Amino acid sequence: MLILKPNCECCDVDLPPESPRARSCSFECTFCAECASARFNDTCPNCGGELLRRPIRPAALLVKFPASTKRFNKAHAACADVQGAL
Repeated sequence: MLILKPNCECCDVDLPPESPRARSCSFECTFCAECASARFNDTCPNCGGELLRRPIRPAALLVKFPASTKRFNKAHAACADVQGAL
């Protein structure tokens, strides 16, 4: 089951479970659409996999299967300009 991480690991913008802006790879690395496209050309900087729109879990199932609340950031050279401000 997808973890549904709550933020972009590059710019730390919030990505709630219902966000159409969330992008992830097959390893569930999570980025916002802007970082995925502009910084990484829709390719995961961690594994080289494709960054695609993250599926949205139906709201009724979020009660039983909630999204993660643990924020995750990773140092990427392409994110240095925003991560210095975090």
